[in-house]
Amino acid sequence: MAGEDKETLVLVARKPSFGLPTGCPSCLPAYFYLRFADVNFQLQSNLTYPDSDQIPYVECGDYVAFNNEKGGVIESLKEDGVVDLDSGLPSHTVPEWLAMKAMISTWLADAVSFELWVGSDRNSADTIYYSDLPWPIGKVLHVMQTSKAKQLLEITKVNSQRRETEIYRKATLAYQAVSTLLGEQTFFFENRPTSLDAVFLGHALFTLQALPETSLLRSKLLEHRNLVRYCEDLKGKYLEVVPSSSSTIPKSPFDTSSSSTPKRGTRSNWSAKPKSKPKREKTEEEKTFKRRAKYFLATQFVAVLVFLSLLGPGGSETEMDGDDMEYDD
Repeated sequence: MAGEDKETLVLVARKPSFGLPTGCPSCLPAYFYLRFADVNFQLQSNLTYPDSDQIPYVECGDYVAFNNEKGGVIESLKEDGVVDLDSGLPSHTVPEWLAMKAMISTWLADAVSFELWVGSDRNSADTIYYSDLPWPIGKVLHVMQTSKAKQLLEITKVNSQRRETEIYRKATLAYQAVSTLLGEQTFFFENRPTSLDAVFLGHALFTLQALPETSLLRSKLLEHRNLVRYCEDLKGKYLEVVPSSSSTIPKSPFDTSSSSTPKRGTRSNWSAKPKSKPKREKTEEEKTFKRRAKYFLATQFVAVLVFLSLLGPGGSETEMDGDDMEYDD
């Protein structure tokens, strides 16, 4: 990306929450990837289009890497030669590196999706995606997203218990494998960060800080002392600590030390912010995104009206719940 080296990268993500720079489980890996690469970037929150699969995205001058292209923001940054943390990995480590990354991106990602939309109350999901929207719109979008998540996770009324058991079984195996690979190392491979570290650290910090204390996934992660230590160490190094923050990484049940106190979470500027760059002309991608955002808000307003008309005076929330949808098992 010659010619854009002097431009500042901008990571557009969902807003900060839970003591994290962004409360979104999809955005955190991209944030840590750029932090690990030690590149100058600004973090900007997008509150306009909460369900967009383009978020997170990275822009630099006229360049934009969206999350729904080329396998995600991280893969786009690597493929386009912007930032590549994985170059130079020894060939003999690549199969294991790929397997672990795939496991985190599927089995653990499915478990997070289940906990956010199916297996817990709506508080965490609403905080991340809908808290800045009017209540009726947020309510409708939550119901729609819950139904979508159940379809993607292949959950029906008939198989819900079996699918839940399978999701947590795979998550348990994934944590065991990741814990074994990490051992007592600082990073997973070559004593340096790779995209695997960014993906797992984003997942783990979200699980520990954004999911409720009753979360089964959170409790399974806390069973692995070395993974909790890994999160504490890297959080302390790559996130600036603010004394006023109330967010903490819970102690592992294996930690019997009474003198060590978990470091408190962060609500600082999250990275060494460079001086703000002069305004530039909007790219076609940005203009298209803004037009879609306006269209999104208009369509959601119409959806609310339809929702209220269908609900009627005697309707109930459960009538719109995705549980009532029948799928082929």
